[in-house]
Amino acid sequence: MARSFEEVRILTSSDIPQVKHLLETSEYIYQRFTLDELPSILAHYPALGVFNGSSLRGFILSQTVHAPSAWIAGFCVSWTENRAYARLLHTLLEQLAPHLAAQGIHHLHYSGNDVENDWLHDVLLTQGFVPYRSLYAYDKFDYRIPTQGNQQVVIRPFQARDIPALLNIEEASFEDLWRYDAVSFHDIAATHPYFVVAELDGKVIGYQFNALDDEYGYLVRIAVHPSARGRGIGARLMAEAIRFFEKARVIRIMLNTQDDNIQAHRLYEWFGFTRIQQVGFVLRKNL
Repeated sequence: MARSFEEVRILTSSDIPQVKHLLETSEYIYQRFTLDELPSILAHYPALGVFNGSSLRGFILSQTVHAPSAWIAGFCVSWTENRAYARLLHTLLEQLAPHLAAQGIHHLHYSGNDVENDWLHDVLLTQGFVPYRSLYAYDKFDYRIPTQGNQQVVIRPFQARDIPALLNIEEASFEDLWRYDAVSFHDIAATHPYFVVAELDGKVIGYQFNALDDEYGYLVRIAVHPSARGRGIGARLMAEAIRFFEKARVIRIMLNTQDDNIQAHRLYEWFGFTRIQQVGFVLRKNL
């Protein structure tokens, strides 16, 4: 039962300083966004905070990739509330659900990098979440490029006019929980340092974007339309991505992928990525 002084309300841009403060000071943090993405997440997706007076004690952020699916983008409680994190998570999830439903969301997902050591995994199972997917993680510690890929493919920066073609690639390539929508692509362009499309014969048939965090690089997504696969387009995108990471001087390149995405596994391993032992996961809750 929530204590009487607690108030749960929608977070706005004016709450960003307190959200950042919790992220800097708490040990109980789940975060699948960069700080650069925080303003757009609060602007576009439901986010709730637990307040004691004017003081933020905990929050949950959501991120809609593509309705009817959404993700928990972040969860955090202050160090003063760390013993109550399970109760606060329950309260925030309960009050977040109707906001998500109003946006056409029927499934809420959570992802973690290590099913054996994730601090929220078991708690979420008591909140109605169930195992949904397993994920593999890959690392690369060099800039070796075994092939340049299809040199007829033109790699250029993303432009807003590319969105219809990218949405077509999403629809043809991914299950709904992985698909990005138009809002997501605009946010990615605004917050990620590398976002390119692949053109062949004047037609956009793939795209790729990366993220950076200090000395680490994250290969977030490589996508090629199914009709154009097997023609060296994924390899061309990967080669250009490795060059970007080399220029950024990262010491480690990381990525995650579904355990059954065999074609992608082959591409990553060809480029010298090594699968690490820990297994990631996705949990799903039906709202």
